Order: sequence, then C-alpha cells, then structure tokens
Amino acid sequence: MPPKRRGTAASSAGPKDKKPRLSKLAKENNITSEEEAEIREAFHLFAVTDNEEYASEKEGVIATRDVRRALIALGLAPTDNAELKSVISAVDPAGEGFVIYEHFLSVAALKLHNRSEDSISAEVEHAYSLFTHGTEGPILMSHLRAVAKSLKEDVSEELMKDMIREANGGDGIQSGVTIEQFKDVMKRAGVF
Repeated sequence: MPPKRRGTAASSAGPKDKKPRLSKLAKENNITSEEEAEIREAFHLFAVTDNEEYASEKEGVIATRDVRRALIALGLAPTDNAELKSVISAVDPAGEGFVIYEHFLSVAALKLHNRSEDSISAEVEHAYSLFTHGTEGPILMSHLRAVAKSLKEDVSEELMKDMIREANGGDGIQSGVTIEQFKDVMKRAGVF
C-alpha cells in the first residue's frame, strides 16, 4: 500500500513569515531570537570546547579575559574598569577563569536592555554620517550610489529609489532621508 499523501492545502499556502521560536534563555532574559543569535555569535568567537572541566557545556566556555572583547564585538563595551570588574564577577562568580554561555548571555542581555537613549542616538548619528560623509542634510541618491560603489555592490537605481521612499514615508526621492527617518528605519529593522 503506498504512503498517504498529505493534503495540498498546506503545501499550496506558500511560505509563511514565521518568527523563530524563542529559546528558554531568550524568554528568561527578555530578548529576541535575533539578539540571542548575535550574543551566541560573539560568544563563539572566543569559545573553547575542549575544556574538560566544562565538557557538559555544549556552547563551550570563554576565558574571563575574553569577556571584554566579546562584549566589544556586540557593541556593548564596558565603560570603565569598574564596570568590567562588575561584569566579570557576575559571569564568573567563583573566579574559575571561565564563563559559561548562560552567564554571558544574561549579562549581555542586561547590557542590551540598559543601553541609554544617548548611546543609541550617538550610534544612529555615526551610522547616518557614514552615508552623508559628515555633511548636514538628508541621505540622497548620490549618497546611496557612493556607498554601493564603495561596497562594490550592484544595486539598481530603482531599488535605491524604493529604499528612500520606504524610509521617508513616500515623501519623494528629492526629499531624501532625514536622521529621524533613518533612526525610525533602524528601529523597524531591529537594530535598536
């Protein structure tokens, strides 16, 4: 007897825009799956998996001396030595010299939540100036062309126009993108 076929209704519905499931750690730390993936990636940059004392840690461990660099990779650098010492004592309370993923994720998530509006504004201004080359005024087509050229990306004129229209709410190509509109796009994209 041949196997039963599944109904075609499910397969013809097309791909769904499903959000990735949140892990237990992401839920506990109130972060998105994307934020968790970024934290995991930064952790894995410095992780060692061949430490016999921590063989049960599937994500591996990082040396406490690498915590600062992992946080810098996330854009969450400690502001001073006192904060770094506080972070180290939180992630390695026993002073063993190694940090497990769960502890690192908890501290990184906390730092993500505590980023000040001033630091976010400074990041937005810096990113905006990369497009405008430090000049006042909106991001224009010429700025997008220059960025695409410097990145050696083949981006069509129509796509760049669509990007500007999407960012400025349809105000037109000549209006460009203001810093407030740029910040809104960054927030919608989940950067902040």
